[in-house]
Amino acid sequence: MWKQYRRAIETLQALILTGLPFLAINGQSALRFDIPTLKLYVFGSVIWIREFYLILGVALFFLLGIAFVTVIFGRIWCGWLCPQTVLLDLSQSIAQLFGTKKLKKIQIFLLIPLSALVSMTMIWYFVPPAETLKTLFVSTTITVFFLVLWIAVFLELAFLGRRFCTSICPYAMLQNALFDKETLVIEYDVSRDATCMKCDECVRVCPVGIDIKKGLNSACIACAECIDACRVLSEKRGMPPFPNYKGRIVRPKAFWLGGATAAAGTALFLLLWSRPPVDFLVTRDNAPLPSGLNRYSYTIYNNSRQPLALELSSPERVTLIGEHSLLLQPFSSMHGRILIKATSKVEQLHLNISGGGISLNRETVFL
Repeated sequence: MWKQYRRAIETLQALILTGLPFLAINGQSALRFDIPTLKLYVFGSVIWIREFYLILGVALFFLLGIAFVTVIFGRIWCGWLCPQTVLLDLSQSIAQLFGTKKLKKIQIFLLIPLSALVSMTMIWYFVPPAETLKTLFVSTTITVFFLVLWIAVFLELAFLGRRFCTSICPYAMLQNALFDKETLVIEYDVSRDATCMKCDECVRVCPVGIDIKKGLNSACIACAECIDACRVLSEKRGMPPFPNYKGRIVRPKAFWLGGATAAAGTALFLLLWSRPPVDFLVTRDNAPLPSGLNRYSYTIYNNSRQPLALELSSPERVTLIGEHSLLLQPFSSMHGRILIKATSKVEQLHLNISGGGISLNRETVFL
């Protein structure tokens, strides 16, 4: 029965999404966007908001992945992996344990704590779980976000539910544009229509309320509930179910679109891997200072998972006034200023940071 496989995948997905914020790599969350520092922690690496080319790479890989899955597997995301589908299916399964009477009311009641967990999980992807739980009803910001998300998620699931999939979901509309004649869909075998018992079990179990016997429908989420319902009766007559999955997965488009997705993922990995361990930026401050004295602002980014002890220096005959022994923690940045006093005429100034096998030189003007 497809339902058994779908429930197993839905449960696994729920566990992964809920548990991922608790997974720590190098002391940081495996996947989290840190708003105060504008850093995206990605499985042991960090993407800074200033690294826009990497953000574009992530977006390209994500879009190609969506196109690949949709063109080949149709609406498998909607019926098998969409968080809304997962929550509605899991709450329905739990509600059925209490019997069929008042099933809808029990399901709505179950959605209250599930919506709270979803709200909390969404915050965990921005604020570490330990910090969230510690400041939940202490920090006004976190409390407001938690309550607003909780109410919004609950109202959407309890009162809009599957109608969201069939009406306003933007991803559902995108999928319809990407389908081709070989995309995996659930289709009713019209050639055997004369032997169908017309029991309408497939219609009764459909979560979005369509009649698969009337042909392909853009509202279908490919959940296979109709296949399972039909199989229960058709197998007693020694026949396969009338609705079934139809399409061709292995075909040229699958290879070139999958290859493009894999190439984008490989390119993104290489971009992350080839980044320098340290970035060093220097700008001269336009501040009124005595002749022979300039002030500079610098920013140093540590892209590695190791702490770095660096020394700021210059090969010119100048004097550095200010802190020039620097310590950077893993995946951190440091902003500072330093005064430079020249004892002779200097037109071009070179500032260098070195230490831990790293040496970077930047050139700037001296007025």
